[in-house]
Amino acid sequence: MKRRDFINALNISLASSMLISSKSYGTDILSSLDLPYQQKDLALHKIDSVVFSRVKLNYPRLVGKNAKLDLHGYGPDLDICVLRTDQGAMGWASLRGSKQNAEKLIPELIGKKVSDLFSTKTGTLSEKNIPFDIALHDLAGVILQKPVYELLGKKDPFITKYYSGMIYFDDLEPKDKPAGIDRILEECQFDYGVGYRQFKLKIGRGHKWMPATEGLKRDIEVTKAVAAAFPDCEILVDGNNGFTSDEFIKYLQAIAGIKLFWIEEPFHETVEDYQKLRQFVKAEKLNTLLADGEADPDQAFLKKLFEQKLLDVQLTDIEGLGFTNWRKMMPELVKTGTYASPHAWGSLLKTNYTAHLAGGLGNTVTIEGVTSSSEDVDLTAYTVKDGKLIPPKLPGFGMQLLKTIG
Repeated sequence: MKRRDFINALNISLASSMLISSKSYGTDILSSLDLPYQQKDLALHKIDSVVFSRVKLNYPRLVGKNAKLDLHGYGPDLDICVLRTDQGAMGWASLRGSKQNAEKLIPELIGKKVSDLFSTKTGTLSEKNIPFDIALHDLAGVILQKPVYELLGKKDPFITKYYSGMIYFDDLEPKDKPAGIDRILEECQFDYGVGYRQFKLKIGRGHKWMPATEGLKRDIEVTKAVAAAFPDCEILVDGNNGFTSDEFIKYLQAIAGIKLFWIEEPFHETVEDYQKLRQFVKAEKLNTLLADGEADPDQAFLKKLFEQKLLDVQLTDIEGLGFTNWRKMMPELVKTGTYASPHAWGSLLKTNYTAHLAGGLGNTVTIEGVTSSSEDVDLTAYTVKDGKLIPPKLPGFGMQLLKTIG
């Protein structure tokens, strides 16, 4: 496809997406092509430029402390990379790793056929190009006029649950006049209005920010208050490695009768501690999932825990591991009966990337939500319905840059 024809086709596609209903828009002209033909179309495009920039995301409220870290603020400034081709296609995404390291790779990308860098079957072809991994997925989707989830094999995406990952220790703020548990309930109410039907509660206040006994008591009170106020919602808890196994079991004993959808990183993962927790969960017949793999993940050790059935959900970050590496990992997780839920905290961009990974490959038990707005990125194509996140039927990841990038 020549540059003029590609741009005309792209303009027609974007115009159509605004004129016809959400149930039918985004129908691509290449849907009947098999993988060799998709690679042939990618081969018509060569990387013409690589440009770095930043985008700002804004949280709807101050996000406070967790068991280990202080205030998380009002939203991140993110490094992004923009890839353009000689035929007029453009893809962009968060930059994995440092800009300084990525800049060194630019000479190896310029002039390369997109098909030499990326395969729809497997993703980014060389590990050294992982800094551009997500942007290459977006670019391929734009060239082929397919959502990323369709590149992964599903014309109609798998849709899964969606949880608010923004409920921190905001009951402790401000320091001079703490708001108390009512603040947590107000935030849950706001998130309920966004469409969430799962709330992940940060716990572990006694690890750093309160005396141990008082902190545990507050964790228990918050959990009970949210469960009582939102009986139609599911609760997840995240200890950010702030407990010992014995301390965490005390927490579970104190909230007996409250069903937890999952337990995340209650302590730093060891075989002994997870054996103890798994035994307690089984003995008490608690129908909950055990999730880990976010903080400093040791993939070889995590694999052992999954194979021993001591963990149920793999949490490694979608950008930290890389989109392509997640694609490679997913079949291995399926073999061991392990669910996926890539860590996405900090950036709604990561949430939306995860929606496409889940949409194309399934096996994702829930998606971490980071409610945000932005003057730099159009985030509005993604919708929430019945507590689930629905990615758009738009090329690539379906997020348009609103700021001008040279």
